[in-house]
Amino acid sequence: MNNSLLSRFSPKEPKFFPLLKNMSNVLLEASDLMIDCAQTDDHASQVELYKMIKEKERAGDALSNKIFDELNTTFITPFDREDIHQLANLLDDVTDGINSSAKRIALYNPKRMPEGALTLAQLIKEGAICIGKAVDELHVLKQSATKIREFCSELHDIENKADDVYEHFIITLFKDETDAIEVLKVKEIMFELEKTTDAAEYVGKIIKTIIVKYA
Repeated sequence: MNNSLLSRFSPKEPKFFPLLKNMSNVLLEASDLMIDCAQTDDHASQVELYKMIKEKERAGDALSNKIFDELNTTFITPFDREDIHQLANLLDDVTDGINSSAKRIALYNPKRMPEGALTLAQLIKEGAICIGKAVDELHVLKQSATKIREFCSELHDIENKADDVYEHFIITLFKDETDAIEVLKVKEIMFELEKTTDAAEYVGKIIKTIIVKYA
């Protein structure tokens, strides 16, 4: 009887780590597609890549909803429910940002993609790789706290690099581009890409919060 009771209230921790890992995998796959989208001026290809990214975004939503459902039915969780929920939401936000960037490219159809767009897309992928590495270590948080902090610091550095790329782009844009409509188009696209690196940094911040609480 005691063993049965113990079993009923034993931690169901392992289920959350694979779900979070799957979310980070979806994010990485979307970032690869974003690089392809940023380095082509062929509109038909951009539209097709946006559709593929949209599928990744939907997969991320499904995983985020699954985590929410599991939180409602799991008695003991590895971290605070609020932290797990927020981490899942923030992971989803990064994939959403990639989707939103690709959507703007598909809708606005700029004459040419700005050079900085590919750089920002590559920085987004670097962030996705860092996030994946950090999520990989969450199940051994106490042993890997230092390593995870390094990944979070790298996310901060990536966001700073993205800020520099965006600022340089803005300076060049208003100096060289004379077509006001094109200015609006590419500025919106670049802003969304840069904002996606911000979202990746927020993932690092919630992970650092989890480290403070549990490492």
